[in-house]
Formats: sequence, structure tokens, C-alpha cells
Amino acid sequence: MHVFVTGGSGLTGPAVVAELIAAGHTVTGLARSDAAAARLESLGATPHHGSLDDLDSLRSGAEAADGVLHMAYGVDFSDPDGMMRRDLTAIETLGRPLEHSGKPLVVTSGTLVVSAGREATEKDEPDTTGAAAYRVASERACLDFATRGVRASVVRLAPTVHGPKDRGFIPMLIATARKTGVSAYVGDGANRWPAVHRLDAAVLFRLAVEKAPAGSVLHGAAESGVTLRSIAEVIARGLDVPTASLTADEAATHFVSPFMAVAYGLDRPVSSAYTQELLGWSPVHPTLLEDLEHGDYLVAPTT
Repeated sequence: MHVFVTGGSGLTGPAVVAELIAAGHTVTGLARSDAAAARLESLGATPHHGSLDDLDSLRSGAEAADGVLHMAYGVDFSDPDGMMRRDLTAIETLGRPLEHSGKPLVVTSGTLVVSAGREATEKDEPDTTGAAAYRVASERACLDFATRGVRASVVRLAPTVHGPKDRGFIPMLIATARKTGVSAYVGDGANRWPAVHRLDAAVLFRLAVEKAPAGSVLHGAAESGVTLRSIAEVIARGLDVPTASLTADEAATHFVSPFMAVAYGLDRPVSSAYTQELLGWSPVHPTLLEDLEHGDYLVAPTT
């Protein structure tokens, strides 16, 4: 299959591109810079110059492919409405050439869209008022193509996709602990944080492209919920600093931004049992805590 991929030169994207190519697929990847193009070429993919704002480029990439995997997202919380409109327009542009073809369209979302306080499944409706409500419209735009002859599916990734050279939530937590001298969590730290290893996520994306039924919502979470206190404790041991419980008000000034303070206090466990059964997905790579203990997360940064 010839797959057009957006976001293939990011952090998770290269693992996905490599997984697709290893399985015998041909990959063309959207590249908005020469560096991104070189990264894609090094993986064996063909670069397709353009960006999420270049709709002609998106359209031509989708028209030439047997399927589309959309992972790129122009994050700009200073303009959330514009951020959502950009992604919706990109999804509409990518999906229209696939109409009535039965070809796959896989769009990335996040498990933070689900409601708080209980283990959510793939069948649960997203929370339209929660911290990740900005993803809901994109999910719905993708799934609408399932009624238009497209094998459309959504992959909700865990908030932590861990692995070497991670730049996400966990490294920011570690950086704050280095700076402040304490490894902090909010309240009692019992809130749960889904996680998946990058290489397991790559396999899930491949399986979604290959065989996810139209209208599927999939959960990319190998672990349903790792407590924030257990994460903070591993970080504390690795950095030889104490742990600390913060109130919500204290967290707002302790962490790098109010958004991060809210995120670290969220309780959003999810199940991926349906996803694993539907696609035969079986995560096999290290857990988040194993990666924290033995990976590169706690290696002192070079100056």
C-alpha cells in the first residue's frame, strides 16, 4: 500500500514510517522543511514538500496514495480556535480525495479527550468540555468520512508516548524537578496517566492503516493508568531529590505553565482492550516506569 503520512518526521512519526516500510508499504511523507525531507529520506520514505496550510499539497498527496495517515498537528495554544480550524481543514482536504474508494484515513487524537474519573473505553463519547476538547471536532470530522465511503478511523494516543529522546510531558516534569529540587505531583498523586511505548504505538498505526474498520475509535494505550505519584517517585530516586505534594494553586506556579499544572492533575485512565482484540495489537515494549528507570530520561543533560 502507498501511504501518505503527515507528521512523519516528528517524534513518533519516524517510528511509524519505519514500521510501515518494514511491513512492505511505500510511504510518502509531508515535509515542511529540508531537514524534515532529509529525515524522511533517511527512513526510506519519499518527501512531499508542503505544510498543513498548503491545501494543494495535502490534496495532491492524498490523491496519489492508497491511504492517508494524519499525525501532524499545528499546536498553538495562543490561538486555539485557529488551531482547531487548521486541523479540521486539513482533515477535510485529505479525506475528500478518498471518498467512495474504501481507502483508509487514519487521524490522530489523544486519550485526554475522554471523561475523567473512570477507565474509559473506545466506545465512550469524548468530553466536549474537557482539557482536550479541541481534539473532538477533528475526531468527528474524520469519522464522518466513514459515511462517505472511506475506511476512516481515529487513533487516540496516550498523553505519554515514551521512548528515547522524548520531548513530551515526562521530560517537562523531569526538567521542573531538576530546576526546583523536588519531584512534585498534585494532591495525593493517585490520578492516572495512560502511556504507550513509541514502538508499540507505531505498530498500532500500521494495523489501523491496514485493517481498522470504518468508524473505529482506537486507544493507543499499553498501560491504562500509571499514577502520577509513582512517576514522581521514580524521578525523585533518579535525581536524588525529595517528592512533594502540591495543591492545585501551588501547582499553577510550580510547573512551566498553568496548562501543564492542570494536565498533571488529570485523572484519565483508559482501556485499550477493544483495540487490542479488534486489531490483534499486543504491546510488548517497556512500560513507562521501566523506561524511566532504564532509558535516557534521567541522564544528565550535556552542556
